[in-house]
Amino acid sequence: MTSRDDRELRQSIVMACREMTAAGINQGTSGNISVRVDDGILLTPSGLAYDQMTPEDIVFMDWDGGWTAREGNVPSTEWRFHLDILKAKPEASAVVHAHPTYCTTLAIMHRSIPAIHYMIAAAGGNDIPCAPYAQYGTAELSRLALEALADRRACLLAHHGLIATGVSLRKALWLAVEVETLARQYHGCLQIGTPPLLPDEEIDSILKRWGQYGLRERQPHAPSPAAAG
Repeated sequence: MTSRDDRELRQSIVMACREMTAAGINQGTSGNISVRVDDGILLTPSGLAYDQMTPEDIVFMDWDGGWTAREGNVPSTEWRFHLDILKAKPEASAVVHAHPTYCTTLAIMHRSIPAIHYMIAAAGGNDIPCAPYAQYGTAELSRLALEALADRRACLLAHHGLIATGVSLRKALWLAVEVETLARQYHGCLQIGTPPLLPDEEIDSILKRWGQYGLRERQPHAPSPAAAG
């Protein structure tokens, strides 16, 4: 990765953090983001306000957990599950963690999100599971999160928040917003009663069609030979 590519990737992490706040899925500095690079991950620092964060503040961590950062910065306290998820899920390139209100409300109640809407398929199955509680930043929390994400792209963490993964940072952030929308819908249904759920075979059908739906990312156009000079 060239220095220019590295800076652009770091800048994209900073902008995604600010988008989390603008989208209402995070408060203060409680969320964190990581992105896979060739020899490790880039990770948000601990305790630094997003509106003050710069690309140089993003922490590099190698696959063994060693890290380098600007003086005064340390990795997010949740670095362990970021590292472990990206090690265990080679199809994932980014991890978004946040404390959105409705996801966290359900997580406090130890509720998974069931198949109330076909968009549940965005997370890879017929539900979005809630991992059991473990203290933040611990190896136990990382283990439980990995179990919940074994065949899913998103999960809730009991008494904690949300994890969403994606093949790119844009898709991980998009999924985090979608999961919070589902959590809000489920919370609303529960105020009325027990919602009817879509059957497993319907979700299976949606999953087979999923390549035709979801967030599309515009690919940069290669310069024409004339433009390239």
